[in-house]
Amino acid sequence: MPDTSNISRRAFGGLVGGGAVGAVAAPAADAATAPAQHRDERPFRARRGARPGGRPNFLFILGDDLGWADLSSYGAPHIRTPNLDRLAAQGVRFTDAYAGSATCSPTRFSLYTGRYPGRTRGGLAEPIGDRTQGLDPDHPTVASLLKKAGYATALIGKWHCGWLPDHSPTKSGWDEFFGNFGGALEYFSKLGQLGDYDLYEGDATYQDLRYYTTVLTERAAEYVARRHGRPWLLNLNFTTPHWPWLTEGDEETAARIAGRIRAGDVLGALVHSDGGSVEKYRQMVEDLDAAVGRVLAALRRSGQEENTVVVFASDNGGERFSYQWPLSGGKSQLLEGGIRVPTVLRWPAAVDARQVSHEPVYSPDWTATLLELGGARPDPAYPLDGHSLAGHLLRGEDLPERDLFWRVRGNRALRRGRWKYYRDANGRDHLYDLVADAREQADLAADRPALLAGLRSAWERIDSTLLPYPAA
Repeated sequence: MPDTSNISRRAFGGLVGGGAVGAVAAPAADAATAPAQHRDERPFRARRGARPGGRPNFLFILGDDLGWADLSSYGAPHIRTPNLDRLAAQGVRFTDAYAGSATCSPTRFSLYTGRYPGRTRGGLAEPIGDRTQGLDPDHPTVASLLKKAGYATALIGKWHCGWLPDHSPTKSGWDEFFGNFGGALEYFSKLGQLGDYDLYEGDATYQDLRYYTTVLTERAAEYVARRHGRPWLLNLNFTTPHWPWLTEGDEETAARIAGRIRAGDVLGALVHSDGGSVEKYRQMVEDLDAAVGRVLAALRRSGQEENTVVVFASDNGGERFSYQWPLSGGKSQLLEGGIRVPTVLRWPAAVDARQVSHEPVYSPDWTATLLELGGARPDPAYPLDGHSLAGHLLRGEDLPERDLFWRVRGNRALRRGRWKYYRDANGRDHLYDLVADAREQADLAADRPALLAGLRSAWERIDSTLLPYPAA
């Protein structure tokens, strides 16, 4: 176990996860147009008479700060992601899927609870940066509710919903936890955003100084290989490709970053503003793809692939080296580049391959979906804000007309069908037709004032039900 007695515990506060939002952009196909390898995709249709045998397992995989077009199946011209492309080809690729927020921990709150981040005090942090905040262990989660319905539950990787002693996955419904509590860590030393060692098994530190993506991949593959009998939920939360910009073989750079952390420069070291490149980022995304491929291979060898629902997504939009064309904005913003994320679903027992969906969906919907598919009942004292996609996926039911809502301090957004209402940090309201203008450059606010006013009122009605932000 590394000596961490002299490590600074200075927290990042609101700066954690709020890095630069510039994105690499180049002309490419329209956002709704599938890349060449997916031109044989067809619009989603539920399989007629689909009757999966028994309740499915759930493998929900999150990338970290992965931009909407960072996968080759979403248009990246310089990144090759064959495993995730194959996963998409074996199921449904969503073009209009969103994270629950524009930064790490609020999205995780929305995914774990199925509710807007602003319904809980911990969800108001954007993102969590110290030990005073976290997910209340008394709040029901997708894990606690599925566990009550008979599922085995595990979370492997990044938690970022609070620290010990008050907050932990094992206090919120997950039987097993192996991973890091904070929002970022150096991939080899495991020194994290509070300046101390941040790799845990359960509530105890676990020593492993190998590259973190490799460690998580091994643990996830081991989990799916040994799970037989009752159904299971595995939340597999990679930190890749979140900064610092490191891959296998970068031990010398990692040692310098770890030294800066030990010297007290935690934020400066981890944000790694003096490192990284488009090429390094490419390597990290391709490492993530290879890691997912190894976990999926373990699932296949276990004989459980047919009736396991696999969902892959990102926790928010891309960072400084991300490829997001044609979207504008990035992480921390409520422009499309900050919240629209690559999302694929595979379920061989019930969902046909090579399909594409342009339905707007987001993180809280997946919570509701997993609960319904797993036969778990939401707690009526904590009503869900997401809508289950189970009827749509299995029976072809139309999704209801509804509003997707986001709130970030200083920004607001709401999507209804093709229309998006957005208020920027200067307090100016905008209106975009996302079907015609995914890049959000043609502001129709002056042309359609009644529509803008209606969407603004809808946003304000939802906002009035949420907790207010604490004074800055």
